[in-house]
Amino acid sequence: MERMASAPAFNRWMYERISPWIGARVLEVGSGIGNISQFLATRELLVLTDTEQFYRNELQRRFGDLPHVEILELSLPEVPEQIAWRKFDTIVCLNVLEHIDEDEGSLAALRRLLQPGGRLVLLVPALPVIYGTLDEALGHCRRYTPDLLRSRYAAAGLVMRHMEYFNLAGVVGWLVTGRVLRRKMIPVGPLRLYDRLVPLFRLERFLPLRIGQSLIAIGEATS
Repeated sequence: MERMASAPAFNRWMYERISPWIGARVLEVGSGIGNISQFLATRELLVLTDTEQFYRNELQRRFGDLPHVEILELSLPEVPEQIAWRKFDTIVCLNVLEHIDEDEGSLAALRRLLQPGGRLVLLVPALPVIYGTLDEALGHCRRYTPDLLRSRYAAAGLVMRHMEYFNLAGVVGWLVTGRVLRRKMIPVGPLRLYDRLVPLFRLERFLPLRIGQSLIAIGEATS
């Protein structure tokens, strides 16, 4: 998560792809050091969470002075009382679900935190065929297919409103780094180069090939 601070253009691109579905009362799951939280900080209510005290301390340092921001511990599928009683219109969960064995139970827990019509904005790694040493080092339990994600949403009581691939260019880099070179970390140098090329990668929306390193899925709580 700290490493992605070296990719500000990529973080903004990711946020812009999900921003149309984000409302006013937001829970972010797995906020890390706040790479995406910084774009959410103007919402009416923002609850930032993480499992690690180190990250919560960093979030407190960056956002703790904002009166509408709270920083709490959350380790799915368990939900603490400070969060469980609330209802949000948006839950943002980016690159988190793949780390959790109980992904079905975690999605069901998030569903219970949404108000009727509320949205779960999820981003997960896609394409199981490129699973490699990078995934292992990052603690990924799986990479998702669209069918798997649809079945998980249905089991959790979420209606899939939108799904799309994201980051076509990342597929080759992840495959080479994690399957061919078998590295356990993306070097900062190539990451910064990749970030400088983000304006080019944004053009993927004009390509007929619908594939990418990640999947964005928007689920709705209908009742």
